[in-house]
Amino acid sequence: MTHRQIMEALSGLLLGMFAAILSSTIVSNALPEIIKDLGGGQSAYTWVVTAALLSMTASTPLWGKLADLVSKKALVQIALVIYIVGSVVAGLSRNSGMLIGARVIQGLGAGGLTALAQIIMAAMISPRERGRYSGYLGATFAVATVGGPLVGGVITDTDWLGWRWCLYVGVPFALIALLVLQKTLHLPEAGRRVKVDWAGAFFITAAVSLLLIWVTFADDKYAWLSWQTYAMVGGALALTLVFLFVETKATEPIIPLYLFKNRTITLASVASLFVGVAMFAGTVFFSQYFQLARDKSPTMSGVMTIPMIAGLFVSSTVSGQIITKTGKWKAWLVAGGLLLTAGLGLLGTMRYDTDYWKIALYMAVMGLGIGMMMQNLVLSTQNQVAPHELGAASSVVTFFRSLGGAMGVAALGSVMSTRISHYATDTIGSLSPQEQPAAGKATGTGELPDMDALPTHIRTWLESAYGHGIADIFLYVAPVALLAFLVTLFIKEAPLRTSGAPAQAAKVSQETVTEAVAEAPAAARVPSWAVTSPETEAGPEGIQKPAAAVAVATAESSGSSGSGGRIPVRGFVRGAESAPVPQAAVTLISLAGRQLGRSVAQADGGYGVDAPGAGSYVLIASADGFQPQASTVVVHDEPVAYDILLSGTSGLTGVVRAAQSALPVKDAMVIVTDVRGDLLATAATGEQGEFGFAELVPGTVTVAVNATGYRPRALPVEIGGSGVTRVEVDLESGAQVQGAVRAPNGPLADARVTLVDAAGNVVGTSTTGADGAYAFTDLDGGEYTVIATGYPPVATALTVDGRGVDDHDIELAHPGE
Repeated sequence: MTHRQIMEALSGLLLGMFAAILSSTIVSNALPEIIKDLGGGQSAYTWVVTAALLSMTASTPLWGKLADLVSKKALVQIALVIYIVGSVVAGLSRNSGMLIGARVIQGLGAGGLTALAQIIMAAMISPRERGRYSGYLGATFAVATVGGPLVGGVITDTDWLGWRWCLYVGVPFALIALLVLQKTLHLPEAGRRVKVDWAGAFFITAAVSLLLIWVTFADDKYAWLSWQTYAMVGGALALTLVFLFVETKATEPIIPLYLFKNRTITLASVASLFVGVAMFAGTVFFSQYFQLARDKSPTMSGVMTIPMIAGLFVSSTVSGQIITKTGKWKAWLVAGGLLLTAGLGLLGTMRYDTDYWKIALYMAVMGLGIGMMMQNLVLSTQNQVAPHELGAASSVVTFFRSLGGAMGVAALGSVMSTRISHYATDTIGSLSPQEQPAAGKATGTGELPDMDALPTHIRTWLESAYGHGIADIFLYVAPVALLAFLVTLFIKEAPLRTSGAPAQAAKVSQETVTEAVAEAPAAARVPSWAVTSPETEAGPEGIQKPAAAVAVATAESSGSSGSGGRIPVRGFVRGAESAPVPQAAVTLISLAGRQLGRSVAQADGGYGVDAPGAGSYVLIASADGFQPQASTVVVHDEPVAYDILLSGTSGLTGVVRAAQSALPVKDAMVIVTDVRGDLLATAATGEQGEFGFAELVPGTVTVAVNATGYRPRALPVEIGGSGVTRVEVDLESGAQVQGAVRAPNGPLADARVTLVDAAGNVVGTSTTGADGAYAFTDLDGGEYTVIATGYPPVATALTVDGRGVDDHDIELAHPGE
């Protein structure tokens, strides 16, 4: 996709993301007012946030897996519809229970939008370029997070609108996103058999829900150590074990467990869990702090959080741009973990009367850390997996981040209530005996207090308790952010791939598979049923990862193992000038289409696979940037040493211009074929006439260019052994000759018109229609003769130059007429 196509499709995704983020941020500052209006308490306040996070968390793996199976475009549109329904129901709520239920529906839609936005971006854009566009996601997140509280505060403070409009305001954005995505988002969809793991979806949802219900009510309805805790935690663990068992048997598991064999994915998931706790818990309670501890309006509460959002915006945008240029991402994760820990620790020192400039600085540091970690943890995971696992892998990281956020908000909301009550009890002695009963009434109902209705001394006393209690939350979360930082230290940085998911999928297409098999020795041919679907190769750390092209070939066992044991096949994979090819995949496959062994080359290019016994096999080697190699290997009773040489692939770029004006030719079709005439690649030129192809095999190819209004042109091009070959193609304007053949009584139909060049060669023939018209196109300049027959023939001469000759009419008549 061109930059313009990506931005057009991305605009719809960003609108959907904006609506989803707006639904949570616009409510955050209005929540104290909403809960008071609906008659809820601190538990309801927490559950309005937790309910959405719960449904978002539980549904994220399902959205991600569905994205690997069915149309991503249809899924994101369904998510938008669910979000719209939830928003409307939430706006009509008559009590806190109805609002919490509506937030569950909103969370389902928001879960789809947040998960699918990352997945669709990965499908459109290569990991190397994704950092550049991730900045747009960060900017959308920042604008929605800043604009949401501001708009929500204004709506809440405006009597003729009321807080219900906070829940309706995202609906127009979601509707616009639906229309934009319908028009602009066009992704190739792999034809895969859809089999949803409903059992896995049920058990993961049940386990997460039970766990979140436990942490929500712990230390409020019952003690942390109580029979309810043992029952709920035990039940959640049992459900998790059942889920793990179900996943090992599922054909299309919700969360493929083999993904966690990859160290990067495992560590990124753990880090995302901790980041979720820090990010959600750190942001949800800001509105309470500013409104209840500093007596600010909902509008001002939103304004005061701008430093955190500014930090997030700057760090996500800048880090994305630099990652695109350098391809290095781990340093940003590590730095983000340090800043997030430092910001939370500093926020833990604030009180109700702390200078705002200090709090603004602390929030900015926290925002910088979140911006560096949030998108890059997803990026590091997406860079590790094959295209058909992109949705599942992306949703795993998002799932753990949402899970951490939901658990953090639920647990810390309960802890915050306890800490506020603790500080209130400790300082109640500072009030006069007459004020203490009123103070006890203000804090003993379980509802959020109306600060403006309290006397000055009691309000100051409560503000102090809220300020100190909420600060403790940040202090408790700081060690969790430190754990996220420590985990990122162990994530291994891998180079970002430079091709997007569709391009990667194309590299393992059926044509490549079949061709590699066809070129294998006859004894090692694969039966047709064994190559009915593309395969992927083993990538770093045991995860399946796409290669430049993966050939599936098998070998026929020509004998039996003399010893009955496995026989090692060892060697080195090398490229140009005998340089080692690390991370190359080496596969051994049987005649029955069964994989016998798989290995990933080490840093020195060394590999090792084991044959089941003596016989003849085909060894397949492939790596990103190299042409796959299939070789026959004969195995006896002794270990085999076999080195593999891979030929590199190269790139081809160029520009198409008009020969006369030297202006670029847009939308010209560029076709690349090999010496046998087989199609290798096609592309249309962009705004500046540019085109480009990656992963071409070195050698001679034919580049053909065709564009409306120009003469087709083909030229041979030699693709170098490495690097990118550049070619410029000049197209000559295609002249035309057109006119009509007429008889004395009007246009003459079925007349035959022949065009002959100056050398007497027939250039073309045409038969006139009912209007007598004829036309010849794509002509070179020069002298031509037009011969018309039907009546006695008539020949006329004409000179063609420039765009050609129009209205070259011919009169035919019988003699004497």
